[in-house]
Amino acid sequence: MQHLTIVTTGGTIDKIYFDDKSDYKIGAPQIGEILSQLGVAFQFDVIPILRKDSLHMGAEDRALVRSTIEAQPHRHVLVTHGTDTMVETARELAQIKGKVIVLTGALNPARFQGSDAVFNVGCAVAAVQTLPDGVYITMNGRVWDPSKVRKNRDANRFEEA
Repeated sequence: MQHLTIVTTGGTIDKIYFDDKSDYKIGAPQIGEILSQLGVAFQFDVIPILRKDSLHMGAEDRALVRSTIEAQPHRHVLVTHGTDTMVETARELAQIKGKVIVLTGALNPARFQGSDAVFNVGCAVAAVQTLPDGVYITMNGRVWDPSKVRKNRDANRFEEA
């Protein structure tokens, strides 16, 4: 892989918290900074299209994600996404042909000490380079088929559906 296209939609990975009442906003995408700090050996571009909690994403937003990915010339695509509706978006992208698309996010903001963001991004980068064309989710150290995974909100992790 020489080039990675990254599409960002917001979600916890990019959240910035302001006070004890959990007031937050979705900040600028963190993935470009993460990859730059790690000194990756490939080119990438970051296309920020949304700054939303995934619970607020609807059909129009998913159509925008799909059309943005379809318009990209590169085969390898990583999508940062909120975890609550990541599976729904992945299923919407399943009809895209000729690309490897990996969705990832974080259960804690990237700016937090001990966040899973860097680990999940690393897993997603490895996955997007090695998997055949299709759509995948990487969370909790695993690569998931979107048709066979769900988020367990009580355990705050992904698991087989």
